[in-house]
Amino acid sequence: MVAIRKKVGARGHIRTPALPKGKKVFAIDLSTPMNDGIFDDDMVTAFEQHFATNTKLNGVKGKLGDKVKITLNEQKLTIATTMKYRKKYFKYLTKKFLKKKSLRDWLRILATGKGEYTLKYFNIQQDDAAEE
Repeated sequence: MVAIRKKVGARGHIRTPALPKGKKVFAIDLSTPMNDGIFDDDMVTAFEQHFATNTKLNGVKGKLGDKVKITLNEQKLTIATTMKYRKKYFKYLTKKFLKKKSLRDWLRILATGKGEYTLKYFNIQQDDAAEE
């Protein structure tokens, strides 16, 4: 007969630690694609909804409560949180959204400062002189 072991150290609940004090604000600037018409009102609301449904808190997607606030101010998506998140996590969520909407080939997300990102186009230079 085989002995059955109990699970040791099971990952029942993954806790997102709180910040020591205050809150942290992350911002994603959408002005470039919005001015060019790539991000219309439907796309922007879908982008905001994507962040609301896919951001994890304590290992659960979508249930953010009052600890994470996602708002859209003019042409900037702002994420204000009292929990500890990495800036790279929101870059990952943005890249995931761009891939889902087939915009990843034209747009990229760049860091412009501490806690800030912006969406820009890839620099594709065409050498017409080289082709001729």
